[in-house]
Parts: sequence; C-alpha cells; structure tokens
Amino acid sequence: MNHRIRSTRAKRVTTTVAALGVAALGLTACGPAVGATDPSADAAAATDWTSVEPAESISFWTNHPGGSQEIEQQLIDSFTEETGIEVEVVTAGANYEEISQRYQTAQTSGDVGDLVVMSDATWFTNYVNGSLLPLDDVFAAAGGDASTYNTTLFDDYLYEGSHFAVPYSRSTTIFYYNKDDYAAAGLDAAPTTWDEVQANSQALVEAGVTDTAFSFPPAEDYPAWMMNNLVWGYGGGWSDEWDASAMTSDETVQAVQFAQDAVLDGWANVSSGSPADDFAAGATSQFIGSTGSLGGVTETAGFEVGVAFLPGGPVETELVVPTGGAGIAISASSTPEEQLAAAMLADHLTSAENTVAFSAETGYMPVRSDADASELYAANPNFEVAVNQLETRTRTQDFMRVFLPGGDLTLATGLQRILTTDADVAESLAEMQAELEGLYENDLAPQLEG
Repeated sequence: MNHRIRSTRAKRVTTTVAALGVAALGLTACGPAVGATDPSADAAAATDWTSVEPAESISFWTNHPGGSQEIEQQLIDSFTEETGIEVEVVTAGANYEEISQRYQTAQTSGDVGDLVVMSDATWFTNYVNGSLLPLDDVFAAAGGDASTYNTTLFDDYLYEGSHFAVPYSRSTTIFYYNKDDYAAAGLDAAPTTWDEVQANSQALVEAGVTDTAFSFPPAEDYPAWMMNNLVWGYGGGWSDEWDASAMTSDETVQAVQFAQDAVLDGWANVSSGSPADDFAAGATSQFIGSTGSLGGVTETAGFEVGVAFLPGGPVETELVVPTGGAGIAISASSTPEEQLAAAMLADHLTSAENTVAFSAETGYMPVRSDADASELYAANPNFEVAVNQLETRTRTQDFMRVFLPGGDLTLATGLQRILTTDADVAESLAEMQAELEGLYENDLAPQLEG
C-alpha cells in the first residue's frame, strides 16, 4: 500500500513550547500478567488498516532528548518532503516525566499528541490508563519492519503480546574513566569487577592523581538506575517482579553497604550535580553514566575519555547492564488516520539510516540491527563499546523501579540518604521497601486488577 498522500501547501514545522531538556531515565521490563483488559487493544484489533489512508497532518510531542531539536527537525522535514504529511512538533516538557504528566492531563481535553516520546519508566503508567495504542498491526500497515529493531530494546515495550512503543532515544549505562588519570596512576585497564573499581580508585587517590576517584549520582540524577549494576552484581535487586522483599535481601544490603563504605572511606563521593559534568571537568576520574552522555562528555573533556563494559560483582558477572532512554508511542485516542500517519513517522525517525544520524548527534545508540554505524564507530570507537555491551550484557529492570509510579523517587531519595550519611543500610532499605509496597497496594494494584 502506497501511503504517500497528496501534496499540501508547505507549512513550516513549528515548535509550540520553547523549553528544552534531557533526562536519561531507566527502562522497563516486559510487563507482568494482570487482570485488567486494555480497551485500546480491542479498538486496534477492530481496525481494518488496509482501508485507512494516513492523515494529512499530525502532531509529535517530544522533549528533544539529548539536545536533539535540530536533528529531529531535519528528520521531520525529510518525512514531510517524502510523504506530504505535515508534522506539528510540540515541546511537551523539559524531560520525560513532564511529557508523561502533560499527556495524562490532556486525556480529558482530547488535545494529545499523535506520536509521543515516552520514557521506558513512564510508558507503563500510560498503558494502564488505556492511552497508548498497541502498534504492531498499524506499524506493519505503515510499511515498517519491526523485525529489524534490536530485540532487547523493542521488547522493553512488550506487554501481554503487544508492543506499545518503538525504541527511539535509547541508551544503557556504561563505565567512564579518565585515561590520562589512569596512566598517571600506572593503571593499565578499566575495571571488570567492583573489587577492581575499589582497587583502581584507591590507587588513583594514593597516587595523588585525584581527590575523588568515583562519583555516585545524586537523587535527581537517577541513582537507582545507575546503581542497578552494582546491586545486580551482588545478586540483589530493587524487586523480584512485584515482590519488594529483594530490597532487604542480604545481597542488596551488601551492595548498598559497599557504596556507602566507598563514600565514607573517601575514594568515592556523591556528586552535587551531574557526575558526567564533574567527570568532563576533571573533578572525578570515573563514573557510571548513560551512553547518551557520550557525545557531550567526549566533546567537552580535556583528556582522553575511556569507556568500558559495566563491572560485574561477586555473584553476577555479566547480565548487569540496565537499558535506558525512551521510545515513541502512538496515542490511542487519535483517529485511525492519524495513528497510521504517526506509525509512518515512527518508522521514519527510527529507520536504519536515520537512527545512525540521530546517534551521531546525540550519543544515543542505533536502535536497528541493520543500521550501518561503521562511520560513527570510526569517528568515536567508544560508541561501538556501548553497542557491543548492549548485545551481550543487558537485562530488563526491576518492576518496582520502572512500573510503579513513585517507585524511582522512593529509591532515589532513600539512596541519597544512605550515601550522604552514616544511616544504617539495612534499616533504610527496610523503610524503602515498606514505602514501595504501600505505593503498589494503594495506587497501582487496584488499577491492574480493575
């Protein structure tokens, strides 16, 4: 089916809100089985997409992740040129949370985006509200080949047999280190375990290379996402599906105790702002951060930036990497014509060629397995390290962090308290567990069972 529509009078794609921002959020897992039914799934299944023609205009709600406003505009301009479909670009928030909040509020007015940037920590809430379209059928009708998406990234949006977004501005966490500092301290290679992180850090401090060898993120910089690697490495977790008792397991307590001891012993700190900014300024020698920061850190750092796979722990050595970032979802309340056009735009924005262009400008990873990123890797080999890690080390995140509204905030504030004081780790984690269980029982469980 040829979905090029008739040419329309040229209209410059507009941005309706001036705010810009980036938030590297954590990712979701495949959803649990619940009792609730999704009315949007029934509506999508009832649509005969072969009889639908795409709308002549749609809206795209975005926060321009990774400072991507310019490249987004270029890709949308080329989409309009190819299809004749006009796209109104709406800066719907300064970060992923603001987009999600605005999108939820707009459900009552009906003034919602047709295609919406949806964090992998916010899409599930919007699914529960019935506001996202299962997109497998409409994506195929739009001519998209979903089989070429990286399977790990695409299936982060898989719930009860349907996908509710396609990957867009995607990332993992990765280990950053200052190669110049390493050389000055006589260190030859990046650490592969957390014991080696400690040993390298102590060597950096003892050599007088740095006062702070490693930085943990503050509460506002998603510590539960960044520290998933450490907790998983010790065999712990923030939850086992909806069972939050993993929070107080011996393994989780040991992992978080390791982090607190690192700060108390002086080889690590908690950044007062962004660990990525501290690292680029030379104020810390190592940190764990989003691959989405790779381009900016490489450009601004006055030293050779090294990246490596995330370190393993004493229990789990490999599957210790959480994915992150956002996808793009289609509104369940849009008309079938708008939904088809939105699916076409989603396919275009994330095509093999365009995902590489987006990655080159932002530092996010190519999301298609057939993307040729060889020129990107040649220009900055660190990008290839991030993609190789994606292929071999990633796992989906714990439900209580990414599915539970308020879960990440509970974890972030609790971890901030533990890492910046001498609070008892086991007692603090028990308090966090109780708060997570209360949020689940009072706020989410009734919706899942409704």
